[in-house]
Amino acid sequence: MEAKRSLNKIGTLSDALSVIHDGSTVMFGGFGGIGNPPTIIRGMLEKGVKDLTLIGNDSAFPHIGIGQIIKNKQAKKLIASHIGSNPVAGQLMTEGELEVEFSPQGTLAERIRAGGVGIPAFLTDVGLGSMIEEGKEKVTLNNKEYLLETALTADVSIVYAKKADTFGNLIYETSARNTNPLVAMAGTFTIAEVEEIVEPGELAPEEITTPGIFVDLIIKTEGVDWKWVWE
Repeated sequence: MEAKRSLNKIGTLSDALSVIHDGSTVMFGGFGGIGNPPTIIRGMLEKGVKDLTLIGNDSAFPHIGIGQIIKNKQAKKLIASHIGSNPVAGQLMTEGELEVEFSPQGTLAERIRAGGVGIPAFLTDVGLGSMIEEGKEKVTLNNKEYLLETALTADVSIVYAKKADTFGNLIYETSARNTNPLVAMAGTFTIAEVEEIVEPGELAPEEITTPGIFVDLIIKTEGVDWKWVWE
């Protein structure tokens, strides 16, 4: 897309949806729905893309964030650290309609970070002796056994940020920062949905968490359109 070659990466929801297709691997930022990009997710629901492989921390809730995509049966596989807050995801997994690959949360975060910085795999002792080690290669280093965990990347990463400049430098707000900076690095094409867009030079360098080099497209959010569980 033109946005990848431009210093001004502002686009539309239509531009964002044009790179998300049936069968795409989509990585999402957020935790429990906080930090999930609401406008892009609503667009994915309306476009009806299906057979998606989703990668992110969790399955949110059935009516919140990425959980809506799962509830709508648009995903064939989910790679996450837990699905406990979304009973629909559990039901679909039990019924064989959704393949779920679990990673311990720290391992998942490191797999995403590794994908973002070009490291193909890493060693960890987390998960040894549990279901997590099933099907994974073991490596002995200095007389200690480790699991070989592979990196994760995606066709498209979707993240939510508080503010962006037109080049795509991103600032996140409080806990909405969560996994978004890691996810932003790991997509072949990264879309940032943001609350405010400013001109280059208006963001304080020390506030920037995601450098714009990782972002291909910026869209303005239309706001959160779901109610949180505590409302």
